[in-house]
Amino acid sequence: MNQLLQVSSLSRAYRSGEVETRALDSVSFEVAAGEFVALMGPSGCGKSTLLNILGFLDAPDEGSYRLRGEEVATLSEARLTRLRRAHAGFVFQSFNLIDELNVAENVEVALLYRGADARRRRVEAVLDQVGLAHRARHRPRQLSGGQQQRVAIARALAPEPDLLLADEPTGNLDSANGAAVMDLLKSAAAGGTTVIMVTHSALHAAAADRTIRMLDGRIVGETRL
Repeated sequence: MNQLLQVSSLSRAYRSGEVETRALDSVSFEVAAGEFVALMGPSGCGKSTLLNILGFLDAPDEGSYRLRGEEVATLSEARLTRLRRAHAGFVFQSFNLIDELNVAENVEVALLYRGADARRRRVEAVLDQVGLAHRARHRPRQLSGGQQQRVAIARALAPEPDLLLADEPTGNLDSANGAAVMDLLKSAAAGGTTVIMVTHSALHAAAADRTIRMLDGRIVGETRL
């Protein structure tokens, strides 16, 4: 498979008063296009910080982050915003849907730069993909937690990103809905989208092609399945 991204000696620290917390400490790895990678480790080990950097929401203090060969670690905020819109989709534990919008409108938010007809066709396609076309006019509060997360995945996939970043996407779901979400993430990877997922579930991590284990801001192990 072709390499999508490479991080090398990536470090990130946060300071509160006199106390400095090193969230990432010389992290290095590569991810291939279409690969499904799980990030595991205890809370506070740097998983979410790493995900934010990979999704252009944060920048490292040191090190290199290359996406398709382009160095992005030192780009301006404006350029990072363009990269985020063009390449990254996000799925969060808390869904982050907009209560005032219906399901179709929540998905359409990710497509505002496209023409109206193109937006409508793409919204219909991704809602069908996640099995929620029949719920297009419902509001988020009218859906179960599992359905809301499927809407969030549809929104993330709508712009057809290279990279889908999922931060504990099954954390608020029961086992049946968690399994359904995992099936969607595996399907996205099978379709060529690179998926990087933070999880505490060994069962869900086992669905990935590779698991990277973190501790205290460092990578301490890797398992390829």
